[in-house]
Amino acid sequence: MNVNKKNILKRISTKAGIADSDSLNIFNLFLNIVVSKAKNNQVKISSFGTFRFKKTPKRIGRNPLTKDSYIIQEHNKLNFSASAKIKEIINL
Repeated sequence: MNVNKKNILKRISTKAGIADSDSLNIFNLFLNIVVSKAKNNQVKISSFGTFRFKKTPKRIGRNPLTKDSYIIQEHNKLNFSASAKIKEIINL
Protein backbone atom coordinates (compact mmCIF):
# COMPACT_ATOMS: atom_id res chain seq x y z
CA MET A 1 0.00 0.00 0.00
CA ASN A 2 1.27 3.44 -0.88
CA VAL A 3 1.29 5.94 1.93
CA ASN A 4 -0.47 8.98 0.60
CA LYS A 5 -3.22 11.22 1.88
CA LYS A 6 -6.00 9.29 0.14
CA ASN A 7 -4.92 5.95 1.64
CA ILE A 8 -4.41 7.43 5.09
CA LEU A 9 -7.92 8.90 5.00
CA LYS A 10 -9.39 5.59 3.85
CA ARG A 11 -7.68 3.74 6.72
CA ILE A 12 -8.86 6.31 9.27
CA SER A 13 -12.46 6.08 8.07
CA THR A 14 -12.53 2.25 8.05
CA LYS A 15 -10.70 1.80 11.39
CA ALA A 16 -12.76 4.45 13.17
CA GLY A 17 -16.02 3.60 11.40
CA ILE A 18 -16.62 7.18 10.29
CA ALA A 19 -17.44 8.83 6.97
CA ASP A 20 -14.66 9.75 4.53
CA SER A 21 -15.52 13.43 4.88
CA ASP A 22 -15.14 13.21 8.67
CA SER A 23 -11.74 11.55 8.35
CA LEU A 24 -10.67 14.32 5.96
CA ASN A 25 -11.75 16.95 8.50
CA ILE A 26 -9.88 15.20 11.32
CA PHE A 27 -6.72 14.85 9.24
CA ASN A 28 -6.81 18.48 8.08
CA LEU A 29 -7.38 19.69 11.66
CA PHE A 30 -4.37 17.65 12.82
CA LEU A 31 -2.17 19.14 10.09
CA ASN A 32 -3.37 22.68 10.82
CA ILE A 33 -2.64 22.27 14.53
CA VAL A 34 0.84 20.92 13.88
CA VAL A 35 1.72 23.69 11.41
CA SER A 36 0.33 26.52 13.54
CA LYS A 37 1.97 25.31 16.77
CA ALA A 38 5.30 24.47 15.11
CA LYS A 39 5.70 28.07 13.92
CA ASN A 40 6.49 29.16 17.48
CA ASN A 41 7.73 25.96 19.13
CA GLN A 42 8.50 22.42 18.25
CA VAL A 43 5.58 19.98 18.33
CA LYS A 44 6.55 16.69 19.95
CA ILE A 45 4.23 13.70 19.70
CA SER A 46 5.35 10.92 22.04
CA SER A 47 6.44 7.69 20.34
CA PHE A 48 5.99 9.33 16.93
CA GLY A 49 8.30 12.28 16.37
CA THR A 50 8.90 16.01 16.44
CA PHE A 51 7.80 18.71 13.99
CA ARG A 52 9.68 22.01 13.85
CA PHE A 53 10.20 24.84 11.41
CA LYS A 54 13.68 25.33 10.05
CA LYS A 55 14.84 28.44 8.24
CA THR A 56 16.72 27.62 5.04
CA PRO A 57 19.39 30.16 4.07
CA LYS A 58 19.44 32.20 0.88
CA ARG A 59 21.37 30.31 -1.79
CA ILE A 60 22.17 30.22 -5.48
CA GLY A 61 20.11 27.88 -7.64
CA ARG A 62 20.90 26.76 -11.15
CA ASN A 63 18.64 25.66 -13.99
CA PRO A 64 20.18 22.38 -15.20
CA LEU A 65 18.98 22.86 -18.79
CA THR A 66 19.99 26.46 -19.42
CA LYS A 67 22.71 26.71 -16.73
CA ASP A 68 21.20 30.07 -15.68
CA SER A 69 21.81 31.02 -12.03
CA TYR A 70 19.20 32.59 -9.79
CA ILE A 71 18.83 33.36 -6.09
CA ILE A 72 16.58 31.18 -3.97
CA GLN A 73 15.34 33.34 -1.09
CA GLU A 74 15.47 32.07 2.49
CA HIS A 75 12.26 30.44 3.65
CA ASN A 76 10.83 28.30 6.41
CA LYS A 77 10.19 24.61 5.95
CA LEU A 78 8.56 22.12 8.27
CA ASN A 79 10.94 19.36 9.34
CA PHE A 80 9.97 16.06 10.91
CA SER A 81 12.31 14.01 13.07
CA ALA A 82 11.09 10.49 13.75
CA SER A 83 11.26 9.19 17.31
CA ALA A 84 13.52 6.30 18.28
CA LYS A 85 10.46 4.05 18.52
CA ILE A 86 9.36 4.83 14.93
CA LYS A 87 12.92 4.36 13.66
CA GLU A 88 13.02 0.98 15.41
CA ILE A 89 9.72 -0.09 13.83
CA ILE A 90 10.89 1.01 10.37
CA ASN A 91 14.21 -0.83 10.65
CA LEU A 92 12.78 -4.22 11.69
